[in-house]
Parts: sequence; structure tokens; C-alpha cells
Amino acid sequence: MNPIICLAGPTASGKTALAVELAKELDGEVVSCDSMQVYRRMNIGTAKPTKEEMQGIPHHMIDVASPEEDYSVSRYCAQASPIVEDIVARGKTAIIAGGTGLYMDSLIRGNDFAPFPSTGVRQRLEAQADAEGLEAMAAWLHAVDPEAAERIQDRKRLLRALEVYLETGETISAHNAATRQLPPRYDAVWIGLQFADRADMKALIDRTVAQWLTIKNKEFYYIMTAAEESDTVMDCTLECFRGLAKCLEGSVERGVIYGKGVYGAGEIESKPAMREAYDMGRKV
Repeated sequence: MNPIICLAGPTASGKTALAVELAKELDGEVVSCDSMQVYRRMNIGTAKPTKEEMQGIPHHMIDVASPEEDYSVSRYCAQASPIVEDIVARGKTAIIAGGTGLYMDSLIRGNDFAPFPSTGVRQRLEAQADAEGLEAMAAWLHAVDPEAAERIQDRKRLLRALEVYLETGETISAHNAATRQLPPRYDAVWIGLQFADRADMKALIDRTVAQWLTIKNKEFYYIMTAAEESDTVMDCTLECFRGLAKCLEGSVERGVIYGKGVYGAGEIESKPAMREAYDMGRKV
């Protein structure tokens, strides 16, 4: 049997349970491949496997970063690759399971990432974007890398593309093309899970959300307070709360989310997203 298995699929498709069963059958260990499960204390909305669900199988790459830290695909690969190699070296099967396709693909390919920001270029680009607007930055990117400009829509990736160009003299499109020509680092067996009917997926997700609401209400407080130091994580977390609120009809249920969670986090005026969350909670 190939010593590396990649298990991918959408939310609620059963990746966790299947990964554990594969690990039991093939003497394996699970390497999580989820961009949110890497964060400590954020357990509910990220659907981290519980000890009971792990069934004694070692799980790696969970709770390896604080929410206030910047986390990236390059950092994930740097941390996960030695773990995978260690599992294989011990004669076991590495089961890489999760829903963050970019992380999984990059880990298997062994992508050569552009340099991590360290020279102040990113900060200067951020200031320039604030002063001139994203349209001006997008026009700049289009002039030097039209291919990237066509596909990149968000601020973070746009500035990253310009940063790579300024730091290396090579466009991010050229860098990515060269990386794709390299043979993959690992030869893995890929297993993809999918729903025959998307309605089934929605029903399972709704059931999962309902289970979250029965867990310690206080944990919503920890999610919000843990995220308050990171604008990126705070924005993602708040978006999850917005979506979850739309699924709740009664004021009692909304109180679980906002009264116990958001409102409990307190008023933090320095964070606009946190202020919005606090205002939501106050309305309960």
C-alpha cells in the first residue's frame, strides 16, 4: 500500500471518520489539512475532531498556531512535511485529510514558495493601497502580470503578487508556472468524497450546526476573544457568525450565539469587526 493517502472532500462529507478508519486498518496517523483547525481554542466552528472521534489515532497539525498569528500555505507545508516524512519513516501510513485543497496540493507537490515577507515591502504596499486605492494597485499588477491580474480579486493576494514581483523580479504567474513543472514531492493515493445530492450535504451541515449549539456556550466567547487580535481571523469569524445567525429563528437560539458569545466577548473599540459583533450581541 502507498504510505501516503490524501483524503479530500466538502464539509460534512465524513472525512474525519473515514480517515480514522483508514488509519486503524492501515496502521496510520492522520495529518489534518484544514486552514482553520491549525488555530488553538477555535474548536466549534472549525469542527475539530474530539478525542472520542479520534479513537486513539494520532492526529497532527491541529492547534499549532494562535489565532492572532498570520498563517499561510507556506507555513503549513513547512510544518506538515517533516511530520509526513516521520510517519512514513516509521513504517506507517500518513493520511492527509481535510478540506483546504491549496494546502494539500502544495504539500504533495512540494511547492517552492516565494520568499516570506521580511523587507518591509509588504508594509509599503499596504500603505500605498490605503492611500491610492485597490484600483490603482490592480492597474499596476495588470501592467506587470496581466495573467495574475485577471484571476486575483482580493486585496491580500493582489498585494502579495506585487510583493513577489518587487522582491524577486519575477511575476507570481511565472513563479507558479515553474513550480508546476517540478515533479511532486510525494507520490500519494488520492481519495475524494462527494455528495450525489447537494441537498444531503446541506442537511448534514445543518445537523452539525445544531450539534454545535448544544456544546458549551462559553466557547463562543473564546472564539471571539481569541480572534480579536487578528483582523483576518476576526473577519472570518464574524462572517461565520453572520451566516449562522441566518439559520436561527428564535431569540433564544440567537442568544446562544450573540448573548453568550459575541456579547460576552466585550466591547473592543479598536477592532471594527469586533465592534459590529458587540452591537449584534447587544440587540439580543
